[in-house]
Amino acid sequence: FDKSFLQSLSMDESVFFDHFFLAVICPIFYVETLADLEKKVRQGRTPEQEVGIIADKVPEMSGTPCAYHIDLAAASLLGADVPLDGRIPTAGSRPVRVDGKTGFVHELAPEAKAFQRWEHRQFLEVERDFARTWREALNTVDLKAVAEATRAIGINPETCKSLQDAKTLVDRALNRKGSSVLHQLHLASQMLHVPSQLDARIIDRWRFLDRPSLTFYAPYVAHVLAVELFFQVALGANLIGIADANNRTDMAYLFYAPFCHLFVSSDNLHRRCAPHFLRKDQSFVWGPDLKADLHRLMDYYDSRPEQEKEQGLLRLAPTPPKDDKESLTVLLWDRHLLPVWRERERKPTRHNPERDADLVAHINRTTSAPALPTGEVNFRPTDAEFVTVKRSISKRKGNWWQLPKDLKG
Repeated sequence: FDKSFLQSLSMDESVFFDHFFLAVICPIFYVETLADLEKKVRQGRTPEQEVGIIADKVPEMSGTPCAYHIDLAAASLLGADVPLDGRIPTAGSRPVRVDGKTGFVHELAPEAKAFQRWEHRQFLEVERDFARTWREALNTVDLKAVAEATRAIGINPETCKSLQDAKTLVDRALNRKGSSVLHQLHLASQMLHVPSQLDARIIDRWRFLDRPSLTFYAPYVAHVLAVELFFQVALGANLIGIADANNRTDMAYLFYAPFCHLFVSSDNLHRRCAPHFLRKDQSFVWGPDLKADLHRLMDYYDSRPEQEKEQGLLRLAPTPPKDDKESLTVLLWDRHLLPVWRERERKPTRHNPERDADLVAHINRTTSAPALPTGEVNFRPTDAEFVTVKRSISKRKGNWWQLPKDLKG
């Protein structure tokens, strides 16, 4: 999702968005939100209050901050596997061994901690500086170098009559093999601020693999470069306007498109451009449509008895209402989660104090376990026997109990 969508939601609508969807929190959203601290805001509010209002709506039940695209792309250039199938790459987990089993512990991400501080209108200068650095990195692309590279790999913006033409030209160029890939690697290194001392290592690996296309050599880098070239070609062909200074930042959300199944935005630039970068198993969702549907769901569950609502949304609404044929949320669940969500019967879990105590003790041991030394990490993330994710969650948010009212602690 982008900032425009989350800003459009009421507090209660944001609770239902968090409940029914697993949100990918892009670093660009973090940068855009902090940028508001340096803007003039509506009369009667301070910039800190404006940012705090956005922070109040940030998903916390299941939202996951995504790793920074520059870090991911640099790793991809050096041979790391960056999955492009809807999984969310995260940073900061530590491998541990507990009770003879191996797994990972994800601490509360720094971004999540920051959003919590912002809810209390606490802002650290280091965060302002960090966001400013990210924003400058996004907006200091050498346009002359991009234009030269575009010509070097055979792309002529003047031949583009539509955004689809621009995407086709870019894809064709990035699928070529041979010397043109060297131009692409050089441009990618410039854009991603890859240290120059790594250039030889990157090119040697490319030659060792028999000089493949960039899409084969480093698929995620090819995606990031495709977004950048597409934007520059569309600008050159007058398919995207230059009047809106935010267009450059808005396009950066597309760097994270491979890590989701739904791309939600209330921005017209995204509405025009995002579909060109989505897989067949992905959907673009227009923000106002989803906002309206979240409000419908909110009204639907608001009619339930207060005693049921006090059990928390996890029990009140484990899934959206299956018989609601007009709900966009139901449509999206059907499109992306069939047949699992309709076939699964949700059976109440019987309370077992002994089993629960053992589980809590195991979780506590995993969260306090030290990280394994690098030499002892002999398993892949997909082979982990457990994953522990730390979250800090409000029992009640807006007018809704997210967790049971009588839950202690």
